[in-house]
Amino acid sequence: MINSIKEPYLLTPGPLTTSHATKAAMLRDWGSWDDDFNQVTADIRRQLLAMAEAGSSDYACVPMQGSGTFAVESALACATDPNGKVLVLMNGAYGKRAAQLLHMMGRRYVTLDKGDYLPPHPDEVAALLEQDPEITLVFLVHCETSSGILNPLEAIAEVVHAHGKTLVVDAMSSFGGVPISLAKTPIDVLVSSANKCIEGVPGFGFVILRQALLEAGKGRAHSLSLDLYAQWEYMERTGQWRFTPPTHTVVAFQAALAQHREEGGVPGRCARYTRNRDALVNGMRSLGFSTLLEDEWLSPIITTFLSPTYPAFEFNAFYAALKARGFLIYPGKLTEVESFRIGCIGQLDTTVIAELLSAIQEALADMDVSLIADLSSQFGSA
Repeated sequence: MINSIKEPYLLTPGPLTTSHATKAAMLRDWGSWDDDFNQVTADIRRQLLAMAEAGSSDYACVPMQGSGTFAVESALACATDPNGKVLVLMNGAYGKRAAQLLHMMGRRYVTLDKGDYLPPHPDEVAALLEQDPEITLVFLVHCETSSGILNPLEAIAEVVHAHGKTLVVDAMSSFGGVPISLAKTPIDVLVSSANKCIEGVPGFGFVILRQALLEAGKGRAHSLSLDLYAQWEYMERTGQWRFTPPTHTVVAFQAALAQHREEGGVPGRCARYTRNRDALVNGMRSLGFSTLLEDEWLSPIITTFLSPTYPAFEFNAFYAALKARGFLIYPGKLTEVESFRIGCIGQLDTTVIAELLSAIQEALADMDVSLIADLSSQFGSA
């Protein structure tokens, strides 16, 4: 993939590097209430339901303006019974954010906090559901980008379903790039965003949820603008968004969906992201870096690398050296160890990863850091 306009590659979990075709789609202005734009909205809603393998009319797709967190908040407010209790499964910042949202809403919740790098185990979830029958809903982040871990969605979904509870899945950084089938996996609510694996631009998220659950959420919203039921009801009745939509983002997303199909849909995209991850991890390990996670938990979305304790290594200098060479990486988000993160999604392929690895080698040389000999004694290969 050629970065001919000399923009830096975004090696993050989104926003990310987009294609020229996606950017070009934003060159036209659209009337937010015009029928042409309404048809675009209707089309992306249909396509998202199909991508999720939602099957019949049991599910609805509701776009929501704002960042992914806006969509998560609207989904939790709609799906959570005010008299119920939520079990939040957390192993990073986004599980913690869900707990914060529930606190702000005044909803009852308990947490299973696995720290920075361990997944919640289905047996642990089952035990908590059996111990606390007041729990009515479980919240899980599928790909927790704080560490890059891919949590065991299917196994946890089966446990939650067997106990008759509602499952809300934050699939922000996995949907479109990792297979998720609502026909095969009992998920009640799935939330994602335009600027992740479908490779659109920021501006809206979307919620795919059981229509019966959506209808039960009428009147539960704590916010006028984040009322998911009201957004759905208005969109169903008029074809329009309740408030001014991000028109350019929506049309760019339609273009991104077309490219997603051309690449082979979710399997095709997952294959490219996996190749990117494998090339990245192998190359970084050969340079002397260690991954936070064991191989079985590495997602194809983003990988966390441990920062070396080598005295000359300083992240801000490392970041600046890579930025000067056309690559933007991500700082760490762990509580216990210093780290940084490199994403595998967006308009990237293994050629770009090879260029990145060369840039990293050059940056280390500029910093007078030699990790191959040093790191082997500091970290075991995770």
